[in-house]
Amino acid sequence: MTPDIQTNSESFLNVGNGHELYIHDWGNPKAKNTFVFLHGGPGSSSQDRHKRLFDPQQHRVIFFDQRGCGRSLPYGSLKRNTTQELIKDIEKISLHLKLKKFILFGGSWGSCLALTYALARPEKVTAMILNGIFTGTQAEMDWIAQGKFQTFFPEIWEALLQQTPARYRSSPTTYHLERILGTNEAHAKQSAYVFNNTEAALLNLDDRFAPEAFDTFDPTPTKIEAHYLSNVCFLPAGYILKNAHKIKSPVWLVQGRYDMVCPPTTAYELHNKLPDSRLIWVSSGHKAERESWNVQRTILAQWN
Repeated sequence: MTPDIQTNSESFLNVGNGHELYIHDWGNPKAKNTFVFLHGGPGSSSQDRHKRLFDPQQHRVIFFDQRGCGRSLPYGSLKRNTTQELIKDIEKISLHLKLKKFILFGGSWGSCLALTYALARPEKVTAMILNGIFTGTQAEMDWIAQGKFQTFFPEIWEALLQQTPARYRSSPTTYHLERILGTNEAHAKQSAYVFNNTEAALLNLDDRFAPEAFDTFDPTPTKIEAHYLSNVCFLPAGYILKNAHKIKSPVWLVQGRYDMVCPPTTAYELHNKLPDSRLIWVSSGHKAERESWNVQRTILAQWN
């Protein structure tokens, strides 16, 4: 992230196992409520555009890059990089910054991480504002892995098959994930490029996606994502949905009704299991900054 006049501090926190996390403390340091922002991926990072969701006069926001991501060190490391370690990292950040309670804000993978943290440390979580809901189940991953989106985007599935050797086309995603995590760097980058472009092409509903040039493509974020997907996000089967009834804090769920990356049925099922949740549908896909951000800003205004 880029420091600006609302930045309180930038720092690196040693969380052990050779990892140092980049932390960006931003907004009003005297705000009534502090938000901890959990970026997506896994493998992405906190970005300047995320600041536009918040009011720096009313909100204090703690942005950080998860293990191996963004500016955190070492970049791309998969060592001790699991959901359980990320939960510990959030706790270490809260202790480092002396945060007794805070609001979790996350989308996509960030929503999964937020829910998992809330189950581990419910006393710390005032509320959650989540979007593009993902709970880390095999069924959600199979949505892309088995091409269930092809009813809506047949050409994207066909493009994936065409970039997969014929003998592996019954399970193209498995083929590419294995290559991404393999030892042949050239093959890993090729498959990371294919997998990333397949997923990225599903983010919007208006065909705005244009692939990055292969030469400048960085496969590292996709490698981290492959690491998590190949391990079913390091969670027991159905962990979040089976335990959602234990989350007592209020939860806002903002879900694109035409999300082709995180199936909307997950948000509906989660909503029905949470004791105190509000599900708000928006007419958009997974990447819906205009539609869902307006809703999220309205929700955030309640926490001024």
